[in-house]
Amino acid sequence: MVTGMYERELRGVLSGDEDMLASLTKTCTEAEKSDYYSIRDIPFMVVRAGGSLGIDLIAIRGEVSFPIEVKSSKKSVIYFSDEERLTEQAESMIDMCSMSGVIPLYAFRLKGERGDKWRIFTLDIKGLNKKQKLLNNRLPHLQTTTHGNYKMDWNQGMPLHRFIAYLKHLIL
Repeated sequence: MVTGMYERELRGVLSGDEDMLASLTKTCTEAEKSDYYSIRDIPFMVVRAGGSLGIDLIAIRGEVSFPIEVKSSKKSVIYFSDEERLTEQAESMIDMCSMSGVIPLYAFRLKGERGDKWRIFTLDIKGLNKKQKLLNNRLPHLQTTTHGNYKMDWNQGMPLHRFIAYLKHLIL
């Protein structure tokens, strides 16, 4: 479902890499490009996470950090029930992030899309401080199906450029 190529792409964007920003924003509107390029003012240190904890990247800046799970698909909806491991990873991420007081992110890259190809989601996390709760509530959460399984609908996610713009104005 995910390849290292998309992890590198997101890593480059969040760290403010000029070449990656130029490549990714070729088909974006001027407003989207402006939001994307604002990451240069507030770049993250982004590292690849090792192991199979359900975390691909860790983005850190000042007092904020995000464990990030990267997913990609040609389809606009990813059903976690299609792969049991995905549900286990999501539940593990909830437990780990609730204990440590951090907001997890799911980054969904829709293949073949023009414009902003990325969407951001989170999970319901307990134990967050007031500012973190504000952000966690602002982000779209993974949805659940009628059978209680997680799903990620790209059309319901927050575009990455909006997430970047929101973070610029939010002091955590």
